[in-house]
Amino acid sequence: MVVTGRGQLIELAKRTTCCEMCEAGRPDTSCYGIRVHAGRYTDAYLQRADVQRGYTVIIWRGRHVNEPTELDDAEASGYWAEVLTVARALIDVYKPLKMNYETLGNSLPHLHTHLIPRFTDDPRPGQPFPLSAQQPDAKVPETQLSADARALRELLDHARSPSGL
Repeated sequence: MVVTGRGQLIELAKRTTCCEMCEAGRPDTSCYGIRVHAGRYTDAYLQRADVQRGYTVIIWRGRHVNEPTELDDAEASGYWAEVLTVARALIDVYKPLKMNYETLGNSLPHLHTHLIPRFTDDPRPGQPFPLSAQQPDAKVPETQLSADARALRELLDHARSPSGL
């Protein structure tokens, strides 16, 4: 573990034994988002926070791990394959210029990847997206969030079906 500030090492150690992502289970909805993908290895949640259109978090759903290097080869292949499947659906729905993939875990040490579609009108074109540890107060309107989640689920369900292979 990396010490990021006074007391951070102790706090990170506590979180690995009491992990918010592990304890949450696999809900269809949460205060953070709506699940658009329930895979063997991951769940993907389209985020409620109005950070960026299509902002989605993919969460590892096996045993608790902090880093992708803690996965065996089969788990790692499954994790990254599901991340790419969700990314492709986001690209189909939102038509971004670029997709950013961020696997951080600095403030919540559980393996998860942020997918951030990039557009011409985003806040920092040509630079990393300015994610904040604080959730913004602004939320995606529920009707828009639900419609986008439905569209993503349809694509992802089709990708999983035998005819979608």
